Amino acid sequence: MKNYLILFIILLLLELAIAYFQFNSFIRGFLGDVLVILLLYSFLKIFIKNNVLKTAVSVLAFAYFVELLQLFKLVEKLNIQSEILLIIFGSVFDFWDLLAYFLGFLLILLIEKFS
Repeated sequence: MKNYLILFIILLLLELAIAYFQFNSFIRGFLGDVLVILLLYSFLKIFIKNNVLKTAVSVLAFAYFVELLQLFKLVEKLNIQSEILLIIFGSVFDFWDLLAYFLGFLLILLIEKFS
């Protein structure tokens, strides 16, 4: 559990740096989405001893659900103005995000298999 906490903190700082320093579109728009899956997974693993696959699939499903909400423009329909909620939920559906999330999922499985 301690290792997941350390990983979570490192990934959170990395995600904040990516957002703050406005890196190029690949890093911000794609790599950031890959890493957010690892971030969510490591956060859950701090508290949950559930098996790796169930937790990783849950994180992937959540990310896909959020992307689906973007496809249906839920943020606009609910007239959400909060910057924090806009960052969390996003506002633009992008197929490449789905691929990034899946790569993050695969990365989790690889890391857990070899650790």
